[in-house]
Amino acid sequence: MYKNTCCFFGHRKITNTEKLKAKLIETIENLIVEKEVDTFLFGSKSRFNSLCQETVTEMKEKYPHINRVYVRAEYPYISEDYKNYLLENYEDTYYPERIMNAGKASYVERNYEMIDKSYYCVVYFNEFDVPTTRKSGTKIALDYAIKKCKNIIRL
Repeated sequence: MYKNTCCFFGHRKITNTEKLKAKLIETIENLIVEKEVDTFLFGSKSRFNSLCQETVTEMKEKYPHINRVYVRAEYPYISEDYKNYLLENYEDTYYPERIMNAGKASYVERNYEMIDKSYYCVVYFNEFDVPTTRKSGTKIALDYAIKKCKNIIRL
């Protein structure tokens, strides 16, 4: 799950413009057609993530071979009903073992997991949207992706 895999991460709040959506469609289509990406990893808790999941889901109609994977940061064990609910919007879901005892850092560790498993990272980061009262999870993830020499596509 590396060469043909892409993850998404970005700010919880975004300015959802038509320009951003158009750039996202162009980026995802290029990843599928030119880079042969067939697996997309998603987290949760951000509007950017939701926009990416919606966009990849729309693209799945044109490219039915692509897979959407929800990487959970909560609930290491889930019921069959909840799993079936998740699989209405994803082809797979899993909880990384590395975050089992991460506590408050579970979302950071989940992002690290997605970055480690991906060749490409599509990122929505605006340095002007970084919180001043706490560390930015997006900035932490971006710094990690840079350190790991990932192919980063900033929107």
